Amino acid sequence: MNAVSPLEIFRAQGVPHRRVEDWKYSDLRSVIDAETFEHPYGVVMVVKTPSAQIETVINDELPDWASSAVQSLGVGGAMDAAAKAFAPNIAAIRVPGGLQIADPLHIEFHAEGQGQIILRLETGASLTLIETHHADSEGLRNLSLSIILEDDAKLTHVRREHFSKTSVTVETMGVQVAKSAEYRAHFTSLGAKLSRTELSVLLAGEGADVDISSVSVLGDGAHSDVTTRIDHRMGHTQSTQLFKAVAGGKSRAVYQGKITVSEGADVSDSRQTAKGLLLGPRAEIDLKPELEIFADDVKCAHGAAIGDLDVESLFYLRSRGIPEPEARTLLIRGFLEEAVEGIVREDIRAETWQLVEQGLARATEPTP
Repeated sequence: MNAVSPLEIFRAQGVPHRRVEDWKYSDLRSVIDAETFEHPYGVVMVVKTPSAQIETVINDELPDWASSAVQSLGVGGAMDAAAKAFAPNIAAIRVPGGLQIADPLHIEFHAEGQGQIILRLETGASLTLIETHHADSEGLRNLSLSIILEDDAKLTHVRREHFSKTSVTVETMGVQVAKSAEYRAHFTSLGAKLSRTELSVLLAGEGADVDISSVSVLGDGAHSDVTTRIDHRMGHTQSTQLFKAVAGGKSRAVYQGKITVSEGADVSDSRQTAKGLLLGPRAEIDLKPELEIFADDVKCAHGAAIGDLDVESLFYLRSRGIPEPEARTLLIRGFLEEAVEGIVREDIRAETWQLVEQGLARATEPTP
């Protein structure tokens, strides 16, 4: 029996819309249509490799080590299928076993189009990946990212999305974490006309450890949707998620996070926290945490909260002579600090704060 191709999957499912449960907060069909995919073209993708020992292949045919990674992760929905079906070029990156890479690997995305990336870290390898999405697109930028971490591999994944009023950005990520491997991710988004970051993580080996933090700082009508699915397939695994959103103007921030502890994944530990800060009456934040447990002897917790700036704290700062705009910014930074300060490298943390400051300038603008 032949496997169903990504093209067949996309044609069967079509462009996602609000009647699809996973997409009810991000109606993609309202901003693009199926004709967008009739003339496929590749996204402009710049890969900056820090070491000649990293194998990088960019063409339309996957090497065996990359194709096996894609097959093991499967297809993550209609948009992932579209990226895999229509991307004319594919970037496949492999870090050999035991190789410790100190400098980050950078991938920059420009313009609109389809793109597919496969990253494989072999046993004991370590790497920092920084992907940057520039605000120079007016159409759809649709990406598929497949990540395989073999035993004891360690990946720090930093994703930065600059604000764009005209672009539609969708990225579907699939991550498989093997025995004693570690996946550390931090996403920062200033939003777009519609932005959707979808992350599915499979903890496939004992001792697998996943830590995800996300910051969305929105204003000026921006939209940002972060959707995560964490599957504890094996026992003695751990995952932590922290999502912080600040929304001003007419912006909309979305977080959907589902944790599944599969049958037999005993002694798993999973925690999920989502918090939103509304800066005006026309902004919107939607938080939807979910938890499914099919195993025994587990520690699982999730929580969500949305609110405004604390009035008493604002009054306290103003009573100490701090002007209100500055006082509000200090409180917002304090709200976001927990998520940003988790970035270990000082230089990457500083660059992330710079991006956050750009977002705060728009989020705190008066609503017309």
